[in-house]
Amino acid sequence: MDFQAWSKPELVNYLEFLLHDYRVMDAFWFINIEASHGLAEACRINEQVWGKVSGLAARDLKERFGLAQGGLKGFARAMRLFPWSLLVDYQYTVEEDQVLIEVPSCPAQEGRLKRGLGEYPCQDMHRAEFQAFAKEIDPRIQVHCLFAPPDPHPPEMHCRWRFTLAGAPAADSRS
Repeated sequence: MDFQAWSKPELVNYLEFLLHDYRVMDAFWFINIEASHGLAEACRINEQVWGKVSGLAARDLKERFGLAQGGLKGFARAMRLFPWSLLVDYQYTVEEDQVLIEVPSCPAQEGRLKRGLGEYPCQDMHRAEFQAFAKEIDPRIQVHCLFAPPDPHPPEMHCRWRFTLAGAPAADSRS
């Protein structure tokens, strides 16, 4: 396939298709593992998969886009290119001593609720995902879950995560 010959609108349309297909594949993969092996096993496998895939993605993004910057700013820059960040529309707050990632509306959780399946406990999976991604960008980055399912959360926010550098004082962002 010669993408160089494609017009910008064709490339954007195809990129949007790929991102949508990526999300649909992930959803049906999880739903089918859950149906065959139960929720606990689906969550365990999901954690393993995302813990591996996100580290590989971070490494690939660094190489493809020349992302040499470490630290929190380098992490935020790389994470913004991660497909799941685009699909879920992660909301970023980048400060000198921390990065916050918030998810006001999670498509995976919203889809489950719409189908009467209830939220699934995604916290361990996202912790594995974020830790592997962060480690590849800068091993000093620490991952802190402020809340994510199965934790209770406000209706307008599914999860909130804080990223800090090891040894640096962490600000309190629970409020």
